[in-house]
Amino acid sequence: MTNTDWPLWEVFVRSRRGLSHTHAGSLHAPDAELALRNARDLYTRRNEGVSIWVVPSAAITASSPDEKDPFFEPAADKPYRHPTFYEIPEGVQHL
Repeated sequence: MTNTDWPLWEVFVRSRRGLSHTHAGSLHAPDAELALRNARDLYTRRNEGVSIWVVPSAAITASSPDEKDPFFEPAADKPYRHPTFYEIPEGVQHL
C-alpha cells in the first residue's frame, strides 16, 4: 500500500486556552496510531495543543450546504434557544 492509497484522516486539536477541539486539517495515514503521531508532528509543532483527535474522513457524515434552508428550518421557530431574551449574570464564564 502506497501513501496515496492510505485513508484520509481529519485532525481536531484542542489548544491550551481552548475548551473544545477545532478542525486543524487533514492527512493521509495507514492507521489511527500513525495518523495520531503524524497529526502531533504536523499540527502541534509549537506546543499549542493539549489534545488531538483523528477521525477517518469516511466516518464523517455532514449536511449539504445546498439543503441548509430546509435542514435548519425547524430551529428557526425556536427563538428561545438564543440568548437574546435574558441577561447573562456577571462572573458566568463559558456559557
